[in-house]
Amino acid sequence: MTETLNLILIILISGGMVVFLCFFFRSSRRASIGDESFDNQHYNIDALIDYVKECINEITRTNLFELGLNEVEFKKQSNKRAELNKALKQCMHGSLEDKQFIKSLIYDILWDYIPEEEINNIIPFNNRWLLSPREKFAIILYSLKKEHGLDALSWLIDTYRLDELKTNKYGELMYYISKEEIENIYEDLGPVLTREDKLEIITQFVYERYKGLGVIDEIRDMNIDGVSAGVSGITHDLITLNANHDEDEKQVQRNYESIWIFYKGKTIRLDFLGFESEKELRRVCQLIYRYNRGGQLSEANGYRVNEMKDGSRVLVVRPPFSESWAFFVRKFHIKNVTLENLITDPNSELPVNLIKFLAKGGMITAITGQQGSGKTTLLMAMVRHIYGSLTLRIQEKAFELNLRKLYPDRNILTFRETENISGQEGLDIQKKTDGSVNILGEVATDPVAAWMIQMAQVASLFTLFTHHAKTTKDLVYSLRNSLLKCEMFNNEKIAEQQVVSVLDFDIHLARDYKGRRYIERITEIIETPDTPYPQEYRQKGNLDAKKGAFLETTEEYYRRMTDRKTFEIRNIIEFRDGKYVAIQPVSQEKIKEMKSKMTEEDAAEFEKYLYTYFHI
Repeated sequence: MTETLNLILIILISGGMVVFLCFFFRSSRRASIGDESFDNQHYNIDALIDYVKECINEITRTNLFELGLNEVEFKKQSNKRAELNKALKQCMHGSLEDKQFIKSLIYDILWDYIPEEEINNIIPFNNRWLLSPREKFAIILYSLKKEHGLDALSWLIDTYRLDELKTNKYGELMYYISKEEIENIYEDLGPVLTREDKLEIITQFVYERYKGLGVIDEIRDMNIDGVSAGVSGITHDLITLNANHDEDEKQVQRNYESIWIFYKGKTIRLDFLGFESEKELRRVCQLIYRYNRGGQLSEANGYRVNEMKDGSRVLVVRPPFSESWAFFVRKFHIKNVTLENLITDPNSELPVNLIKFLAKGGMITAITGQQGSGKTTLLMAMVRHIYGSLTLRIQEKAFELNLRKLYPDRNILTFRETENISGQEGLDIQKKTDGSVNILGEVATDPVAAWMIQMAQVASLFTLFTHHAKTTKDLVYSLRNSLLKCEMFNNEKIAEQQVVSVLDFDIHLARDYKGRRYIERITEIIETPDTPYPQEYRQKGNLDAKKGAFLETTEEYYRRMTDRKTFEIRNIIEFRDGKYVAIQPVSQEKIKEMKSKMTEEDAAEFEKYLYTYFHI
């Protein structure tokens, strides 16, 4: 009996030990798996962003007085902290130096934190099948940037002809870069990355979501004409309204997934790129315009126009003013802005030389054309040929021309509209700044148009401005209507005469569907001579004859007030069949006036030009 009990106890104890060991090993395995999973959570982009935030917050918030530093070291650390805080505030506003400073700090933090064997778990650099199109694009852009700098995206588009018209899935012709094209380019380039390269790319992914501008952060810095987002795709409200949408509609792009670039006059959609969420798009919209205290973007103030540190113009809109959050960045990066580089079609010397003479001859000139046709860029190049002895005063809605950067030795001062100072007030102030030449970045409002006419008459030697008019007649009528709306005149003909007496030339730019920009025409505006009214009724002897002659005078008055043209337009140069051709010569009155404002050498060159192309 005792032996039996002992045997039972031995069996129970042995069984208990087996159960305990099984439970122990299972718990240990579960714990090890949990630890591994926990570790892996530390090596993804979201976790890295949190870690970088903690590290930088610790750097910026540590109490230096508690570190026991001597005076020299204390000042050194204080200066470093001040530099870091400044860079953190400026890096997202177009300051490449501050951006690189913050990225270098993040790189150093991640270098010590990420083990080499974990890098490929964050982004699968070692497996091209697992890389997303966005990750492949980031790798491509990083690799090309090492060789081509800020021209990397331009080189990519030009080399692989990504700016050609294609047919999308809806059968529409448009410009877009597809996911398949990015994957083919990645296979073609076959970039080989070192650990340092991989960490630089990871650093960019962390930076752009921590302090940068999201997926467009690197694109914005490239030498392109502009970038925009939130301007296509459906919004959340439309999805909610159509809750029973079919599978095709589920594949429609969301508004936050749309990224477009503006390149050489073409608007190109990046079909492979987009923000991760509406929240991320909203974050970038609220961040991108704030350089130099850009104001408050709210439901009451649904848009903001500002410039970035590198001179780019940014416009941000939000609901309820617009149907969705969106932004537009327009860049003016062109190197060596000259007329010869901008105007390159056959016989380009014909318009190039005439524009030079218009600037030297002090002609009041309008540069017209649709958006994106190159008006601002042409104006920047035209300023080069204004005599250096003349002072320039510029009025803009946002700083775009940046003429001081192009011509640092010239006497130039630019004003812009603010919340408290209107464009009209700015133009009035310019009268007191000893300005010889007034330049208006864009005549877009009625008050500015009215003041431009007044200023061109009395306050400056001559004026240059841009306008969106389609034809020269539309330009005259638009400015005339602005005078009437501002109640400066109540008679249409008199207002029109005031406009015509001011304007001299109209340079009209065009952009075709392929994105090619050219000068469609250069037009002279000629005021119709004002002949005196008939006075025969004064010489008539009897009353009936006087009445008849006076009725003729009255008839002439009403004819002039209704049907009589106050101006004529003369096309001097036109773009025909792919080249520039001379049409009609400049009028003798304008020739005489232009020569009177030129130096003797330039006047002689002008005469030679007229003889060569117009035979006068």
